[in-house]
Order: sequence, then C-alpha cells, then structure tokens
Amino acid sequence: MRLQGPPRPATPPKPARRTLPVLLAAAALLALAVPGATATPEPAPAPSTVTGDRLAASWTPPLSTRGRYVVDADGDRFKLKSGNWAGAQGTYEGSGDVTDPANHQADQMSNNIPLGLDRTPVDRILADFHALGLNSIRLPFANALVHDTAPVPDAAVAANPQLKGKTPLQIMDAVVAALTADGFAVILNNHTTSYRFCCALDGNERWNSGQTTRQWIDDWVFLAKRYRDNQRVVGADLRNEVRRDTWDDPNWGWGDDHDLHRAYEQAGNEILKADPDLLIVMEGINWQGIPTDLTPHGRPTLTPVATLSHTLVRSGKLVYAAHFYGYTGPHHSGATGMGETTDPRYEDLTPEQLVKVVDDQALFVTRSGQHFTAPVWISEFGAGGRGDLDAKERDWFTRFTDILVRNDSDFAIWPLVGWTGPDGKPQDTWALINYSRTGERLSLLEPGDWRTPDWNKLTGAPGRSGPVPVEPRWNMLDLDHTDHDASATMLAKADWSPGNRKGNCPDTQRLAGLGRGSGRGLCTDAGQPAKAPGDWTVVTDERYVTVDWASGYDKLQCPAGAFAVGYSVRNDAMAALLCAPAARALPAAGRVVWFDRGDNRPATGGATAGDWAPGSYKGQCADHEYVAGVAHTWKWLHYGVPDALLCRPLN
Repeated sequence: MRLQGPPRPATPPKPARRTLPVLLAAAALLALAVPGATATPEPAPAPSTVTGDRLAASWTPPLSTRGRYVVDADGDRFKLKSGNWAGAQGTYEGSGDVTDPANHQADQMSNNIPLGLDRTPVDRILADFHALGLNSIRLPFANALVHDTAPVPDAAVAANPQLKGKTPLQIMDAVVAALTADGFAVILNNHTTSYRFCCALDGNERWNSGQTTRQWIDDWVFLAKRYRDNQRVVGADLRNEVRRDTWDDPNWGWGDDHDLHRAYEQAGNEILKADPDLLIVMEGINWQGIPTDLTPHGRPTLTPVATLSHTLVRSGKLVYAAHFYGYTGPHHSGATGMGETTDPRYEDLTPEQLVKVVDDQALFVTRSGQHFTAPVWISEFGAGGRGDLDAKERDWFTRFTDILVRNDSDFAIWPLVGWTGPDGKPQDTWALINYSRTGERLSLLEPGDWRTPDWNKLTGAPGRSGPVPVEPRWNMLDLDHTDHDASATMLAKADWSPGNRKGNCPDTQRLAGLGRGSGRGLCTDAGQPAKAPGDWTVVTDERYVTVDWASGYDKLQCPAGAFAVGYSVRNDAMAALLCAPAARALPAAGRVVWFDRGDNRPATGGATAGDWAPGSYKGQCADHEYVAGVAHTWKWLHYGVPDALLCRPLN
C-alpha cells in the first residue's frame, strides 16, 4: 500500500506518487459509477475459463514451506507471483465529506470493496490478471469490513449486478470465490482497522489501534473458519505496515501490548487452530521513531528476525514479508516537508548499496539452515507508470526488480486496479490495470507504460520449479517474558510445570540447544525419530540418571529411550525437562557439551550462523544428536542456569 510512521505531510496533487510519511501506493477503489450505467467491456486478453483452468491445474493446495520456498501439496515450488487487489481496506483519506470521491485516494472511492467492480465484470478483471502472469492475489481488507452490515450502493457494483444488495463482507466472499474458482491462490491481508486510507497517523498504526488485540485475533479466526473449506484461500497476512502512532513505537520482543512479535505468534497459532492449512504471513515493523535529523528513527523491516524469529505450532506455515518503495528508505519516512530527513531514500542508493540494504532488511531470512529460515514475500513494491517521468524512480524500479529476479523472490506489486478519468488517463498511475467508467481497459501490457519491460522480466524470469526436497528445520523458543508453547500436544493438556516459564518444541521437533541464563532454546527436526504412543515425562529430579556425567552438578535426564522436547525455568534457572518417548531404540552412549564459559556449538550443521540467544552462552547438540539431559548448579554463583547438555546420537 504505502508507508508510514511520522507526522503526515501535506497531500501532494492527485494523482500522486505516494509520499506521506510512509504512505504508499494507494489502493485505488471503486464505486462512483453513475446509477444505472452499464459497463461495455472489451474482449479479454484470453478466455478466463481456459486460463483459469490451466492455472488451477498447475498447483495443488494447500501451500506450506520448505526452507526458503513455498510449496504446494505435492511438494512442488509455488512461487508467489502476486498483485494487490486493493479497495476493501478503504480509500477515504480522513477529511471532508466521505461521499465525495475527491476525499479518497486518487479520487477513487472504493465503497470498501475491491476496486473495479462498478466498471468491469469480475470475470473480465480476472482474465486481465491472468494476462499479467499472476498466480496469486493479496486481498487487503479492513477489520471494519468484518462487522459492516450495510449493503454497498448499487452503483458500486454496477458492472456486477449479481452483487447488488450485498455487504462488503459478502462481496469479499464473492470475490474470493471467483478468484479461487479461476485458479488463483488468495492471501487475505489485514490492511487497516477502519476504512481510512492511509499511512502515518491514520488510526491504523498497529493491529490494536482502534481495537483490542483480542478483537483483532477474533476477526482473523472468524475469517479463517469462514474460508477454511476453500483450500485456494492459502494465507493470512496478519497486519500491514505496523508503525509508530503519536506517542509510542511498536516493538519486537518487549512482551508488552505493543509487542508485534508476540501478537503475531498468538494470532498465528489461533488461526492455525481454526484452519491448519493456512500460511501465516508476518510483515516486519515498518517504522519506529520520530523522523527528524535529531531523533532516532528508521524502518526495521525484518532485521529483528535475525535474533528473535517465530516458532508456530505448525512450523511449515510461516512466511515473512517486507515492503520496499523507491521514495522511502531504510531511515527515510517517505515524507516531503514535515517528516523529511536528510537520510537517503532507496532510490538514492547505489546499486551495490541497494542490494546490501534489501538483503540486510529482508532477504537474509531466506538463508538456509538457520532458526529464522523462511520464505520472504515482497508483498508490496511499485512505482508510478504510464506518464510518470520520475527518472530516479524508474531507475530504482528497474534495479529493484533485478534484485527480485536474481534472488528468485516471491512478490506482490501494488496496486493492480485503478480508474481512468474522463481524459482517459490513469487516476492512480501506480495501478497496473485501469478501467474507465464504461469498462475500457488501459493495462500495463498495452503501449505507453514504461514498466512493461521490467514487469515482463520479473514474471518471465527463470527460477526454481518442480519438487523441493524436504530439509531439516531449526526453530527457536523464546521464554523472555512468558511461556512459548509450540506443541499442539502440550497446548491440549494441563500446565505441566506450574509457576514456571515453559518452552515446548513443535510436535515434529525436539530440543537441540539451550541458552545459558536466557530462557532461550533451539528446536530441530533433523533426523527426528518418530514419537511413540504414551505419556510424555516431566523430569524434576535425578531419578533417571544412571551415570554421573556431570559430577557435582544437578542433572535432569530423560528416561531411557526418550528425548527432550521441552523445558521450564524459574528466573532462568532450570526447573524441569519434558521428554517424549521415541518409537525406536535410542543409543545410550553420549557426550557432555559444556557451555558455562563460552558457546559450544557444532562447527557445521543447522542454526550455527544465527544467534538465537543473544548475549548468552549457547550449548547445542549436533544435528545427528538428541538432548538427553541438562546439568545445572546453584554452586559457585551459577544460579541454577543450564551449564551442560548430555547429547546422545540418534543412531
């Protein structure tokens, strides 16, 4: 959509490039049709039914992840070649008469439904999406839409009379049904709380701006249940461009009610309980701080993931997302006038600098074998096209799409649909397809749009396809402030270590490492043995210790034939170990990994390049080993924190 953060500068002339502190690409919308007007669509680029059938046959839902790739149910790569069909997030800019199109983004009043339905039949819009080479649609919506019981005006759906009398939610139902029947994957995006568009201090800064976290999650669970029988609704993009409000920044891991990391994990797990098939898409923090040259400020994006990533109850469902626009920057809000600083914009960076910044802020997450490894979806980027003469923005767009091609990145351009005005020119030059009041199309694929070569380069680029091998996962547990329970098994049971903070690995994984005095843990499924039926064991004493493998230390050790899958701490001191029985015999021989005086981690293997417990010594078993025990002591001022692991081979 755009960007955000700091105070909002004066709105530039319309149509405009998205300036405003972190404002960005607007979601053009629709409605505004003359009552009774009928659209006269021109022929579609290709028959929608044929193109849709071909797309539908090309992939099998549901989607999941393997390493840095999204894959379909057959394990084949499904590269997200997406666009944002905006409108249902609202277009009202917050001042003046809400019924006056002049007070809406690019003079396009959406009536809070996807743009274009007043001008063009939906099947024609989908045919135009196919012609662009898309296989998936990011569908922004406002929380207000979930609760809106008022039918949209008939004029808002003039080209789709079957939608007359329906509410915005019912129209989203119809749009989702049409998209998925035509083969597209749909990712729902919680873009705003209210219908106000967009950016900076608009009341939509956080997931809990204008609503509680509980209401936000409840809305997501409602939608997950609403669409769970439609497997081509593949993802929940949890929140768009979280940013600072007037007084407070969002944070990543502080444990308070502005903690985006915690909110994402809570929401993701509740959504997966309602619909286990959905991808959970998490976008980084878009803006922190006050944008002046005298105050700290910046756009963290995904950088915090390097030391604090997410572990969900279904670890193959996490996708991270990031947004990039040329007129913003890693420390530039995108503003002109108030809120502008001397920091460079992305379009000001040299080619080498831009490559490094995009990697540092987002694409590093795709590095294999780390606790943070996941697909990264560049779910918004874009530029003003037809008629836009901004040379720096054009150069940036070319260089940025080159980066996406080189990295074989998943992407979603902003926005897909806009309007042409009475003069035949786009009202939002960023839109890839513009429709006149009577349905004539002006597309990026038709002469006169400078973005066409770059778009064709992007959609036609060679990339990984076909089967993606299953590879081991590593995930971290974070007990910094509270429990981190990623085990569906343990979530269904009573508290197994009352009064203590608990970390439980996903059911497909086991414990691989611990941080000393941090409460952090590392899980993996590398060589994971199946779990046998039967109860898991909570170990609080030395009853299962048969050999003194850490003389003078207290030891928590799993029973023979069991491996550690969780742990609990009290004030970072070891309290208990949780062990699951293996379905096959496990060797009893092993080695002791001490980490009381420094890190002791394998030189090679998984999660060795990422810091999953910053500031703490870390002990980690090798990929072919399991944690069978933990040693700790209150002597010598060690305060009961873990000092050693008993690591035993899996075979």
